[in-house]
Amino acid sequence: MEEPARYFPISTGEWLTVNVTFFIIHGLADLAGHRMIFFSILLLVYVIILGGNSLIIFVTVTDPKLRSPMYFFLYNLSFVDMLFTSSIIPNMLAGFLMDQLTISFNGCFLQMFFFINLSVTGRAILTVMAYDRYLAICNPLRYTAIMTRPVQVLLVVGAWGFGALCPLPATTMALQQRYCGPNVIRHGWCDPSSLRRLVCADSSVDNIVSLAFALVALLSTGILILTSYILIFVTMSSMAVTQRLKALATCTAHLTVVSFSYSALLFSLQVRIIVSVLYSALTPFLNPIVYSLRNKDLQDAIRRIGLRLHLVVLSAPRSIQTGI
Repeated sequence: MEEPARYFPISTGEWLTVNVTFFIIHGLADLAGHRMIFFSILLLVYVIILGGNSLIIFVTVTDPKLRSPMYFFLYNLSFVDMLFTSSIIPNMLAGFLMDQLTISFNGCFLQMFFFINLSVTGRAILTVMAYDRYLAICNPLRYTAIMTRPVQVLLVVGAWGFGALCPLPATTMALQQRYCGPNVIRHGWCDPSSLRRLVCADSSVDNIVSLAFALVALLSTGILILTSYILIFVTMSSMAVTQRLKALATCTAHLTVVSFSYSALLFSLQVRIIVSVLYSALTPFLNPIVYSLRNKDLQDAIRRIGLRLHLVVLSAPRSIQTGI
């Protein structure tokens, strides 16, 4: 593929074409006086995201009591959250330590694609989890027969496929554009709207395509989640109080994460860059916390893992002494 070019005006009024091989991430330049503060905050958030979600994945994979579909979807969500934050935060952390952060041309578009892809995939898995809760509460007698392991895998593969499809048209069109002026992206990462400002030609078609697929991704998942919970609440209204409270308890953690996810998305579109980054990391940050606090089975599994590790640590000195 022909490499896009950057154009600079010269004294004769003509244009000099220079190939773009990299972009400069300039969104963090305004934080020069507070770099180490934001670096420390973002690093702490990132470590908690990786540690908390890794713990959920480890516990749900190794504990034999957590074999229900809900936990299968949960560890897939945790995996997506880790990849999502890893697509932007490490690069931003490096930017706080450098005078000028650059990213290669291909690297910029890869980052843009995976950022959108993983964002949509996360919401698609939240939609699958809403459907799982709908089946468990509204159709409990057929739940086991419907939500078999092949169906679970198919739903997760569908979520990944949907996430990969949504950013593909906009990313492909962006790759075919030519870019003018200073190759400076005024954002913390390769944000699509910031990148389109550097396009030489009219980018209105790109804007329309990008907006259309963003609406498809957000509205389709949002409407399906909303529909699932409307049906759940209708079913719960005819239950006895004890059954209603038990059913509600199984939905609370998921509903909390969904609320944070969509509110953080809407808020991040209207705030400064660094706040946008923190809100983008909000759902992956809160996901392990919310599920750990709200889910008794997960709490018990974490305690069992902790107890096993504690016993291993205590028995290690004895094993060494015996060996000696």
